[in-house]
Amino acid sequence: MSVADVGLGASELARVRADFPLLARQVNGRDLVYLDWGATSQRPECVIDAEQDFALHSNAAVHRGAHTLAAEATELFEDGRRAVAWLVGADQEEIVWTSNATAAINLLAYAISNATAGRGGRAARRFALAAGDEIVVTELEHHANLVPWQELAARTGAVLRPVSATDEGRLDLGSLREALSERTRIVAVTHASNVTGAVTDVPAVVAAAHAVGALVVLDACQSAAHLPLDLHALGVDFAVFSAHKMLGPTGVGALYGRRELLQALPPVTTGGSMVEVVTMTEATYMPPPQRFEAGTQMVSQVVGWRAAAQYLSDLGMAQVAQHEEALTRRLLAGVLAVPHVRVLGPHEASDRLGVVAFEVEGVHPHDVGQVLDAEGIAVRVGHHCAQPIHRRLGVASSTRASVGIATTQAEIDTFLEALGRVRPFFGLGE
Repeated sequence: MSVADVGLGASELARVRADFPLLARQVNGRDLVYLDWGATSQRPECVIDAEQDFALHSNAAVHRGAHTLAAEATELFEDGRRAVAWLVGADQEEIVWTSNATAAINLLAYAISNATAGRGGRAARRFALAAGDEIVVTELEHHANLVPWQELAARTGAVLRPVSATDEGRLDLGSLREALSERTRIVAVTHASNVTGAVTDVPAVVAAAHAVGALVVLDACQSAAHLPLDLHALGVDFAVFSAHKMLGPTGVGALYGRRELLQALPPVTTGGSMVEVVTMTEATYMPPPQRFEAGTQMVSQVVGWRAAAQYLSDLGMAQVAQHEEALTRRLLAGVLAVPHVRVLGPHEASDRLGVVAFEVEGVHPHDVGQVLDAEGIAVRVGHHCAQPIHRRLGVASSTRASVGIATTQAEIDTFLEALGRVRPFFGLGE
C-alpha cells in the first residue's frame, strides 16, 4: 500500500481493508486485486455479522406477529429503512424495498401501466399515459433502465424518445432539451454511466424535465456508494439503487419516490401484508411503502444493508468520494498511457466515477480478462448490460476496471503493469 493513498490516509485505508475478509484471499497464487466494484461490491465483516446475528437470534416475519422475535425483526427491518433513507437523503416512508434495482424500475413501470389501465382511482390518473405521450431515455442507460420503459411504451401506446450521448460518452444535454416537449411524461436517466463513468448533471436534467411537467426517474445504482447523495436536494421524483453495489447483500434494492407520488401510485404485486380490508370481492391497500411490499420480505438482507449504510455513514461519503477520486485519476491516467488501449468515456477525471472501460487493440475483452485473472486481477468483461452505449462508441464490448472504498493505489499500479503485458502475451507487441 502506498503512502500516496489519499482521502482515507494509509492507516485508515489499512483498517478499512481489514474489514473486508475476502480481499485477503489469493487467486491463482497471487494476492487478489479486486477491480470489479462496479459489478458488485465486497462486504465488510459488520455486514456479514449483522445478517448472521439476525439469523441466529432474531429471525421472524415482519409486520405480522406480536411475539418478541417478530417485534425485534420488525424493528430491525424498519431501522434498515431509516438508515438507508438517511444515507441517500430521503424520508423513511419514501423507501420501498424490492429484490434489486431492476425490480424497482419494473415496479414503477408496471405501476404506471396499472394507472394507465385505470387502477388506483382518481389519484393515480396523474400517471396515466396516452398514445403519443413520450418517455425519454438516453444511450447511457444500462438495460435495467431501458428495457422496462420499452415495455411500458409497448403496453400503453407511448413513444420512446432516445437521447444521444456525446462522442466522449457523456449525456448530450442539448439533445435532451430538444427531445422534451409537452408530450414528455417521463425522463429516465442514469446518475453515472457504468461504462463511461460520466456523471450526469442531474439538476440540469430535473430543471428541463420539470419545465415540461415530466417526472424524472434517476438510476443511482453506480453512484449511491461512491458519491454523497441527497435525493431531496436533487429534486428527482423517483430513484433506484441496490444494496449489493453499496457494500450490502444481494437480493435487496430500493425504489425511492417522493411521498405524494408514492401515495398516488397504484400497487403492482398484490396479496398479503399490503392490505387493509379484504372481502371476497375487493380489497383496500395500506399506505406506502407497505402498499408495494406484498408477501414475506427479505429481512436479513435489509438488516445487512442497514449495517452497510451505517458503515458508509461512519466513513463519511465525502471522504469516500475523495478517496475514490484520487484512485480514478491514477487509474484513468494509467490506462490512457498504455499503448494500443482506447478508453471509452471522458479522458478527464472531472465529473467521472472510478469506472474505466477500455478496449485493447487486437485482443478480445474476454481474453484480456483471462490474462488479468491469471495474475489475480478481477475486472469485468463484456457489454456490461449496456449495449447501446457500446454501439454508440463503436465497440461490441469492453474490459472494465472499477474501484471501491477499499481499493489501494498499489492495486491500481499492479493492474496497470499487468495490462501492459496483455498484448505482448498474444505476440502483438506493446
